Amino acid sequence: MSAASCLLTEDQFLCSICLDVYTDPVTLPCGHNFCKNCITEYWDSNVSCQCPNCKKVFNTRSELHVNIFIKEMSAQFRQSAQQKSSSSSSERRVSKPGEVPCDVCTGTKVKALKSCLVCLASYCETHLEPHQTLPRLQRHQLMDPVENLEDRMCEKHDKLLELFCKNDQRCVCVLCSVTDHKTHDVVPVKEEYEGKKAELGKTEAEIQQMIQKRRVKIEELKHSVELSDENADREIAEGVGVFSALKESVERRQAELINSIKEKQRETEKQAEGFIRELEQEISELEKRRAEVEQLSRCEDHLQLLQNFTSLNAAPPTKDWTEVRVHPPSYEGTVVRAVKQLEETISEQRKKLICEVELKRVQQYEVDVTLDPDTAHPWLILSDDGKQVYDSDVRKDVPDNPERFDLCPNVLSKQSFSSGRFYYEVQVKEKTDWTLGVARESINRKGVFTLTPQNGYWTIILRNENEHKACAGPSVRLSLQSGPERVGVFVDYEEGLVSFYDTDAAALIYSFTGCSFTKKIYPYFSPCLNECGKNSAPLIISPVRHTE
Repeated sequence: MSAASCLLTEDQFLCSICLDVYTDPVTLPCGHNFCKNCITEYWDSNVSCQCPNCKKVFNTRSELHVNIFIKEMSAQFRQSAQQKSSSSSSERRVSKPGEVPCDVCTGTKVKALKSCLVCLASYCETHLEPHQTLPRLQRHQLMDPVENLEDRMCEKHDKLLELFCKNDQRCVCVLCSVTDHKTHDVVPVKEEYEGKKAELGKTEAEIQQMIQKRRVKIEELKHSVELSDENADREIAEGVGVFSALKESVERRQAELINSIKEKQRETEKQAEGFIRELEQEISELEKRRAEVEQLSRCEDHLQLLQNFTSLNAAPPTKDWTEVRVHPPSYEGTVVRAVKQLEETISEQRKKLICEVELKRVQQYEVDVTLDPDTAHPWLILSDDGKQVYDSDVRKDVPDNPERFDLCPNVLSKQSFSSGRFYYEVQVKEKTDWTLGVARESINRKGVFTLTPQNGYWTIILRNENEHKACAGPSVRLSLQSGPERVGVFVDYEEGLVSFYDTDAAALIYSFTGCSFTKKIYPYFSPCLNECGKNSAPLIISPVRHTE
């Protein structure tokens, strides 16, 4: 018996009504066991006879007989528990903050070992001894020490709150379950605890997921702020550059205006100084003649006066200064003309700076473009890396597939685009004829066709070395100061925009706007005919040289 009792737990010998080790245990027809007094009191307070555990109702109140086997097992378990409790000595120590103190200790409070749900008090090892030795106290339900024991007892029946009413969402005792909550859905506290614990676990997981989402959103917002800061710094730098350039233009024009006015003033001063020197020279000659005349007029020698009279009587030759004038320069309109020139300069400078900024922006959408040999006209020679193409004037033996151009020396890229933005650059240096742009996948590749947006082409061309045109249907002649050596092509699919840039001059060549893109489009290239070596230079798809 002693060996077997070691394998049994306390829960197997507890009455579910008093929650203590069985005293005079009886077995109901349904198989559940209770203390004889507990089940008798339970039935006395209930209208019908039913099992408190499984709720099975018995038509007649059967005679209760003590289960001798369970009684002996309970007694053996109680004795074993008492021996174990009396043989083990727990260290008595003063309770610390957060620990439950003994309610009986006076002065220094010792840590409690157990709390009694009947006495509603907590006891240390010393004061717990009566509950382990006195028979009437041994029936009391003990548990690990807790505070506020009164909150665990039913205020109405002074019984342990061991059940949970789902209807009223509150803890109740056994007597409450057969009185005020008789028709309610009542379950053991432990069962409801497990359910609520599972719900809390789910809630905790949901909250943790919400926290994680918000942390991710915080990182997104921080990243957005970082991007905003970078964009702001870049825009500020570009703005400072633009306004610094404009300021330099204003200061340069101002200096030119001041120098122009001062130069006119210097010329006036120089002219006046020349006249003054001449006048002073004549005055000097006249002063000399006046002195000679004065001296002769005082001469008493008749002969000498007569002999010199003729040469001194007349004034020395001088310039007629009557009409001589120094005319102050006219500055009227100087400032107006300077301001007008400044406006023209600033306008040109502004256009150039805006274009530089725009070119720098579109260069961010650089894509890697390579030529598709399956679309190339039989006369065209493509480099191994698919970056260069030129016309050889010699027809190659290649398959005449549906994708290949058969009459015009054209070629498409391998890459197609059906959304977003893309940009690439092509070197056209030393060529006299070329065509660049984009084309729809559905374009006619056989025979003669016209390069127009209506036919699926958005292109610009060079013909006869200096005739640049946009093939807009009808063509638009482009007035360029000089032919570009490197052309940038930018496409905004959703915006319906195709723009061409002279990357060296950072200038916009032409833009197709309002384009209708609904399907794939391809970069389009034509090095044009070789013309006996005159136009033999290749078109070269080059890495983007980002504008500084």
